[in-house]
Amino acid sequence: MILEIAVIRVKAGQTGQFENAFREASRVISAAKGYRSHELVRSIENSGKYVLLVRWDSVESHMEGFRNSADFKEWRDLIGSYFEVAPEVEHGQTVTDARL
Repeated sequence: MILEIAVIRVKAGQTGQFENAFREASRVISAAKGYRSHELVRSIENSGKYVLLVRWDSVESHMEGFRNSADFKEWRDLIGSYFEVAPEVEHGQTVTDARL
């Protein structure tokens, strides 16, 4: 399993609309092959900044499967207009997990 880490910056004054659109977009990504789970975290200190964490079976599931699909276009159509700039995206692997 890998973790997609996306830093999303939303245009000023559009966070509520973005969060509503994201709820709809969640159904799209949740149906993708190789998808496991996701969470969207809103920054307390930086208004308009979010971190999206998506768990995938593999980098290929994300980059080749989802990103090259019609579902990705629908996903971006739902939330992309709220982006101030293109999200910064990278992938990571868990080294330790100390969930309480």
